[in-house]
Amino acid sequence: MKQFDLVIIGFGKAGKTLAKTAARQGKKVAVIEQSNKMYGGTCINIGCIPSKVLVHDGELNKSFVDAFERKSEVVGALNKKNYNTLATDENIEVVDGKAKFKSNYEVEVFDDNDKLLDTYTSKNIVINTGASPVIPDIEGVKTSKRLYDSTGIMNLSEQPKRLVIIGGGYIALEFASMFNNLGTDVTVLERSDILMPKEDEEIRNAAINDLTEAGINFVTEAESEKFEDTEDHTIVHTNKGTFEADAVLLAIGRKPNVDLGLENTDIELTDRKEIKVDEHLRTTREGIYAVGDVKGGMQFTYISLDDFRIVKDDLYGDKERTTENRGAVPYTVFIDPPLSRVGMTAKEAKEASKEIKEGKLPVNSIPRHKINNDPRGLFKAVVDAETNEVLGATLYGKESEEMINIVKLAIDQKISYEVLRDNIYTHPTMTESLNDLFNVKE
Repeated sequence: MKQFDLVIIGFGKAGKTLAKTAARQGKKVAVIEQSNKMYGGTCINIGCIPSKVLVHDGELNKSFVDAFERKSEVVGALNKKNYNTLATDENIEVVDGKAKFKSNYEVEVFDDNDKLLDTYTSKNIVINTGASPVIPDIEGVKTSKRLYDSTGIMNLSEQPKRLVIIGGGYIALEFASMFNNLGTDVTVLERSDILMPKEDEEIRNAAINDLTEAGINFVTEAESEKFEDTEDHTIVHTNKGTFEADAVLLAIGRKPNVDLGLENTDIELTDRKEIKVDEHLRTTREGIYAVGDVKGGMQFTYISLDDFRIVKDDLYGDKERTTENRGAVPYTVFIDPPLSRVGMTAKEAKEASKEIKEGKLPVNSIPRHKINNDPRGLFKAVVDAETNEVLGATLYGKESEEMINIVKLAIDQKISYEVLRDNIYTHPTMTESLNDLFNVKE
């Protein structure tokens, strides 16, 4: 049995950052990771970074082979860098193996053959095991040779001519846009009658229209019933007919990785099988925390990074930072062009009984769109008519993933919309469009 000041299960963003921070303070830290392909966590290895490399290269009209080769190079370099950052620290031990709780403060580590390697104990343990794709219980799902999750689809050796995507959420739409730009025929099968239901209706319709014009086939109210392999393709049987595919992506959601022997502890799960935490990310057992996707909520690497700040503050600080005071959370759907959002839509603000002003700006009225050679998109902003504070914005267009962060700052700092409206921005940029976007009207 090995005793540590801090044991972290999982090499994700929150865990690795906390490990390095604790090590700098002289703490002895163990970081347990079951796969050497996951040093650095989901974002670096199988999530944000590889998928955005493919998105970027697809927009540049690079070939499938070139894009996938560069993706592998980028992932490999970041994986190695992250491992070395921790493994070369004299206060950190990186442990390869599967972690299982023996008791509240004892974690056993097993190899691939379920052989016990060692036991690690600490009064402070952080669970950072992430989430994995949900696999639907559909006939043929276990036997078809052409079905992939979001990880597998990014490791194809050959480009599929036809890709069918089961699910129409944000991850599904990103992959649809990416593969479409790389030259694959894409069909998206969505169970509900609408895509991106939480987004501003006008912008949502504009985005779906652009994706449709780009060649993506959307089928709503589609129930997938069976996967049938033939010699050279897979047939997807649905209530809306059959669809032939060279590859099928299953993208219907993700579930937390909680196969950790939690039954041997006092750690409780929510009804959604996520690890239950309070606003300080403490579990139901003192000294044990859960961070990142395993605790549920928004599954973004920057949320995981902020989880690190909360746990760091709780362990080594003044315990004031919580999930309740981290401010507005922006996000971007990396379709082509990207759709970025923070705060409320006009509909949500009105439902909250707020008097509002709205700003609206087509991208084709922004001078920079001529340089980008892309007139697609629409920007919208919402302002509180009584306080003049910014309530939210939805930006659909090139470079919106950068601009949305400025709006987030304005919301958090309760800055009057007039500051964004009257600020001096560089020219010619997309950001200078905030001058016009926030020239709001009642």
